[in-house]
Amino acid sequence: MLAGLIASALASALAAHAADAAAFPDAAASDPATLGWMTGSPPPADRTLRFEDGSYFRFPEMRWSVSNFRQLMPTMNVSRGLGAPAIVPQALRRDIDALGFTPIGATEPMSWEQSLAATYTDGIVVLHRGRIVYERYFGVLKPDGQHGAMSVTKSVVGTLGAMLVAEGTLDERSTVADYVPELSKSAFGNATVRQVLDMTTGLKFSEDYADPNAEVWAHAQAGNPLPKPKDYTGPRSYYEFLQTVQPEGRHGEAFGYKTVNSDVLGWVIARATGRNVAQLLSERIWSRIGAEQDAYFTVDSIGTPFAGGGLNTSLRDLVRFGELLRNDGRFQGRQIVPKAAIDDIRRGGDKAAFAKGGYPLLQGWSYRDMWWVTHNDHGAYMARGVHGQRIYIDPKAQMVIARYASHPVASNSANDPITLPAFEALGRHLLSQDKPQAIR
Repeated sequence: MLAGLIASALASALAAHAADAAAFPDAAASDPATLGWMTGSPPPADRTLRFEDGSYFRFPEMRWSVSNFRQLMPTMNVSRGLGAPAIVPQALRRDIDALGFTPIGATEPMSWEQSLAATYTDGIVVLHRGRIVYERYFGVLKPDGQHGAMSVTKSVVGTLGAMLVAEGTLDERSTVADYVPELSKSAFGNATVRQVLDMTTGLKFSEDYADPNAEVWAHAQAGNPLPKPKDYTGPRSYYEFLQTVQPEGRHGEAFGYKTVNSDVLGWVIARATGRNVAQLLSERIWSRIGAEQDAYFTVDSIGTPFAGGGLNTSLRDLVRFGELLRNDGRFQGRQIVPKAAIDDIRRGGDKAAFAKGGYPLLQGWSYRDMWWVTHNDHGAYMARGVHGQRIYIDPKAQMVIARYASHPVASNSANDPITLPAFEALGRHLLSQDKPQAIR
């Protein structure tokens, strides 16, 4: 079965979360520009990637694909509007590449520059006090290109949800079924909007990519836009799949990171506003922050944006979004996101519920409005996506980092030992500096 073949190919790729990263070629050897994927008219057979057979998401092939999803699958645009892009001033620094830190569990220090290759970084931008102090690109990602945000998408959609709660359009105490009656018989029916936003729902849904029988693959199969086999009888869209999710455990007791929560939030948002998440993101945020480029969402067979991981943006626009949150939702004197929504994100969620989620590298953290909140002394919070996608907001250091990457290991635990201390070290370093050191 075609869908089964795709699931099998993706499972093989994503099962790398349990593998040793040392088994893969390093960043230089896997550079997609050097390897020449999809180059030529047409590209040679051994350099051609396709969505239909899963070849697009094997490693190292996926290092090309994450910057080119729109060439391989259907998408929905997120318009930046017709206004001129906002200019982000630059004050590039000489000192960041040499910044040293020690990865978690390591004894030898690493430099910031070394960390980029170690995490298979495709591009990274650092803002300090609203200025670009660092910007680099690798592989096939360019400043005018777009990259898959993966589960960073969840935090963007969560921000939309927090906005609507702050404005009174959504009542966080209401149940999902109050907004989407079609979900009344599913596990989501009696969950509150707040429980969905904070992923404390009790669901029978495994996100173990190494298990071919995990529900995450049925979810992927339902959302797959390709034609289904003639004998396929399962759900054919995200909406249809969500109605099949069964309960397990009690709502509100424990944090459980499950992508379907974001899809449900997307459905609730669409019902409450009359706009799907792509349209609402364009109207409420993307067209109002001076974005340089349109963004886009991948979609299912009926055009439903994938609210759990389908957003693709340019790196500069992703860091603009992060800067909007750092500035309490304001942009050029206008309140774009209610400050109450930003305050709610920054306060974080239930630490005890989060601790039950089992994240040994994230002790003391919490999850709120689909953001990961560190509760460190800088009050930092993050958006996190598989293979290394990140937004990191450090309010005390007045710093925002946006990173796109294509790490061969899907799980965040593969790059967190480097990423977490690196980002914290840069925040401390910038906070300690009185004046930026500009390259002239």
